[in-house]
Amino acid sequence: MEVGVVGKPNVGKSTFFNALTLLDVPMAPYPFTTVAPNRGVAAVRAPCPHTEKGVACTPGNAKCVDGTRWVPVALVDVPGLVPGAHEGKGLGHKFLDDLRAADGFLQIVDLSGGTDAEGRIVPPRSHDPGEEVTWLEEELVAWVSEILGRGFERDARSVELEGRKLEEFLGQRLTGLSIGPAAIAAALRAVPVDRIHPSRWSAAERTALARELLRAAKPRLVVGNKCDRATPEIAAALGEQVAPVPVVASAADAELTLRRAARAGLVEYRPGDPSFRIPIPGRLSPAQTAALDEIRRLMERWGSTGVQPALETMVFSRLRQMVVYPVEDETAWTDGRGRVLPDALLVPEGIAARAVAYRVHTDLGENFVRAIDGRTHRALAADHPLEPNSVVRVVARK
Repeated sequence: MEVGVVGKPNVGKSTFFNALTLLDVPMAPYPFTTVAPNRGVAAVRAPCPHTEKGVACTPGNAKCVDGTRWVPVALVDVPGLVPGAHEGKGLGHKFLDDLRAADGFLQIVDLSGGTDAEGRIVPPRSHDPGEEVTWLEEELVAWVSEILGRGFERDARSVELEGRKLEEFLGQRLTGLSIGPAAIAAALRAVPVDRIHPSRWSAAERTALARELLRAAKPRLVVGNKCDRATPEIAAALGEQVAPVPVVASAADAELTLRRAARAGLVEYRPGDPSFRIPIPGRLSPAQTAALDEIRRLMERWGSTGVQPALETMVFSRLRQMVVYPVEDETAWTDGRGRVLPDALLVPEGIAARAVAYRVHTDLGENFVRAIDGRTHRALAADHPLEPNSVVRVVARK
């Protein structure tokens, strides 16, 4: 799974990305600091079942800290998009193509209203961040519409003559965008088009379909960054303005400062915590102390820096993912090497047992016999939906 970090230039995208990944990509207060996509790995939190067993786990792909698993999530930070990106403005074609594989978008906006549409610094509150949410949606819709519409009438007529399924036809055209059958079916249900004669669809109907495809396949969450220069009332107003797209306020600068300080041993802080602790105050310079005091006041006002909650809201609420733990011994919760709960997998909510088997290994999916619930020891059929935080063993034919 991959989440795209998008938005106009100079809103703090790279700072937000760095805060989640600690990759130290270039940052500066001017447009187009990022000129190529940056890729990294962040993590979301989930409770580790090892506490139920009373034994320590042996994490493989996702570290465990005091009963919390940190499950990896791929991020891509795309250079700033500007109005007209789908027409190539600001290298928009290239930047949009970098988003093809993303499952969802974290749109970073300047909650303080201190940057214009091109990312230039302007007086605070002189620009409406809600406008950015609207134009980015229109850019994405235009991008997908253009891809969908290339030679559409000609190809649609051949589909009609050959009697091919409409869903199959659309799936082939959208393969490069990672838009699957479920999203296509949902979009077709939402848009009243002539399913028998797609060659008769108007450009407006294709645009409407593109909009629904994006809503179904690539959900967005708005991150109101630079909340240290705004107020909760401004964030609430933005949320009402862009609904139903949710908004999470963040202060990426503060989060990055805390993560770097924690890495240096200057503070005790875990991403997403509502506060932090300074173990040895004497190690800090007066400037460091003042900066941390300011961050503490910000967190008291907003509840956290908002960076980790934004990612987790995206993954768990918008993308509707959950964590499961595959094992080879459903009693001891170990793999074949005796490691306790070594793997934590992010999977879609309600995923079937056999689909999880495929996620572990293709052979397990193809030779699936049954799954066994590690808590109840009940046998689960191939189509049985799993619960969040499940511990499950897959039984397959040899």
